[in-house]
Amino acid sequence: MARIDNVQITRLAGVAVLLALLVATGVVLRPFIAAGLLAAVFAMSTWPLYRRLRMRLRNDTLAASLMTTITLVLVVLPLGATIEGVAGYVPPLFEQVRAWFTHGLPAPPDWLQRVPLLGDTIEVQWQRFAADPGALRDLGLRLIEVSGEPLLSGGRLVGQGLLQLALATFLAFFMWRDGDALVRRIAVGLRRVSGPLAHEVMDLVYSTVRAVMVGFIGTGFAQGLIAGIGFAIAGVPAPLLLGTITAVVSILPSGTVPMWVGASIWLLVDGQPGWALFMALWGLLLVSTIDNVVRPMIVSRGASLSFLPIFLGMIGGAFAYGFVGLFIGPTLLAVSFRLWQHWSGEVADGDEASPVPPQTPPQRRPGEGTSRAGS
Repeated sequence: MARIDNVQITRLAGVAVLLALLVATGVVLRPFIAAGLLAAVFAMSTWPLYRRLRMRLRNDTLAASLMTTITLVLVVLPLGATIEGVAGYVPPLFEQVRAWFTHGLPAPPDWLQRVPLLGDTIEVQWQRFAADPGALRDLGLRLIEVSGEPLLSGGRLVGQGLLQLALATFLAFFMWRDGDALVRRIAVGLRRVSGPLAHEVMDLVYSTVRAVMVGFIGTGFAQGLIAGIGFAIAGVPAPLLLGTITAVVSILPSGTVPMWVGASIWLLVDGQPGWALFMALWGLLLVSTIDNVVRPMIVSRGASLSFLPIFLGMIGGAFAYGFVGLFIGPTLLAVSFRLWQHWSGEVADGDEASPVPPQTPPQRRPGEGTSRAGS
């Protein structure tokens, strides 16, 4: 049996200590992983803008502070205002529902019989609930029992998302300010692990994250604008607020569908079947087309992947990792697909992509300093 000398024991002890430190560090940083990844997404997707600001201001800290302020003004504050606006509509809605449970539904509208296929069935059920408030209460209790936990979970997720967004904005300040040094260190680590693939992997991660971010931000804004126009034309109350909510929920797969479907149902119940049909067609042909076709095309073009992997990456990433998974999923699939190509021999080692843009420090003007105020 081979004898283990003191040098080997020392090495094993060092490896064990290192692993223990890594595990302990992971436990400490676990609550901040999602926010850190989101901050990295912010930094990578806005890096060209940050570089231009840094060259104009000639100060890393000042440029990073300005980028942080822009993110707060354009992302965090509008999202918080939207949630506050939605919360303002909740008490009147509860009061209306409670009035229905107490006094029963009003008589069904005359146009309900003219609804194709389902009109007669809906009218019969409506009259039953209008004549028997107790049956309506039983139905409401069953709905609360079924949907109560999902609604509470959704509220917790919204609160956690706002907290992570605020924390990610704070962490993004340091990623903007120290981005060059951070990318160089990551590049060194990747070269030690993956060799000549390091630059290509970084380039692929950078381009994929930017494509997903641009695709979601751009298409989300377009969906909110188009949906808001449709709400205003159809006469839906608070079209600006609903359009903003549509833009926010567009980050979720098919998240805009409940918005225009709900508006169509409201118009139908309000006795406007023509406008309800208009709203349904507007949402189906315009809003959902951007969500299901235009967005994956923009993302797949920027990430150099076909439609299906990007689509699967966005949906699978959202289910697996939440909001951050919308960016992690396509990036993981893009990197895995590229590594598979190299491993299977489809891509030659010489066909390397150019280094990721942030890896090369920006060209500074003669005499331009890198001082950091307060650092």
